[in-house]
Amino acid sequence: MSRQIMPPAANIMDVVGNTPLVHLPRLYPASKAEYYGKLEALNPGGSIKDRTALSLILDAIRKGDLKSGQTVVESSSGNMAIGLAQTCLYFGLHLIVVVDPMINKHTLKILRTYGAEISHIREPANEGGYLEARLARVKELLEKIPDSFWPDQYGNRKNPQAHLQTMHEIVSSLDGNLDYLFAATSTCGTLMGCAEYIKYHGYSTKIIAVDAVGSVIFNKQAGERKIPGHGASRPSAFLNLDLIHDVIHVNDLDCVNGCKKLLESEALLCGGSSGAVVSAVDKYQHEIKEGATCALILCDRGERYLDTIYNQSWVSENISKEIEISV
Repeated sequence: MSRQIMPPAANIMDVVGNTPLVHLPRLYPASKAEYYGKLEALNPGGSIKDRTALSLILDAIRKGDLKSGQTVVESSSGNMAIGLAQTCLYFGLHLIVVVDPMINKHTLKILRTYGAEISHIREPANEGGYLEARLARVKELLEKIPDSFWPDQYGNRKNPQAHLQTMHEIVSSLDGNLDYLFAATSTCGTLMGCAEYIKYHGYSTKIIAVDAVGSVIFNKQAGERKIPGHGASRPSAFLNLDLIHDVIHVNDLDCVNGCKKLLESEALLCGGSSGAVVSAVDKYQHEIKEGATCALILCDRGERYLDTIYNQSWVSENISKEIEISV
């Protein structure tokens, strides 16, 4: 089978987006629906956050708020940091990333290789957990460093706007025939960008949000989460419940099992939020009608989780015991 040959990209930023949508016929063999995965791991920085990072930085450059040589400061638990690190390096910007203990060692190595400076938060805030503590550190750094810039992935509308294109790619690949979209939540930028596209274009696609047990995004009780990449300890500035059909909550063990299922059935090595989405679809099978077409946003690659999600010793020590205690 021949494949379309793409012309050379103008630069590495030109490669962000236009990721493939792949049929997943082995993932849910008992289902009478069709499933497709959006492979965001094939962005150059390895995740869907490449789209967000490029959108935020390009907007600031175009407005004159950011120039080569200036310092960008942002809070991140992982993928957004890597997307920003690559983007900032390309545009000649210095990046300081504020991280917490949930970030994995592999991600830290990638960030340092890109030249990012790391600012560590060791203790969570009394209210809002590690996220609020990270944002407090961002504020301190912005006040301290002249001409520094905060992209504000949590409140900048260029975050969800980046994912109008993500949704356009998905529905275009399926000729508009999409019944369900399953997407993990964090800032809700991806979720709401996709939902806003669906509403604007009048599609009947049902948006299913996938959130973490312990996340407060959908007014649930805050709790400890071991796997980064989805869920949040503060409400989203972007969330519009009127555009969301339903929400499924998954725990850390669900994420691990979803990743394992995706790997063993489709040979796809993806990260924790992808495992969350896979498990959420399992939980939602009773609602999915025969013949429906479903898309799953698979946010990142799994190599960054080899020491955690794909390490049975780590899972047994950090997650299995935790789940047993909480049941």
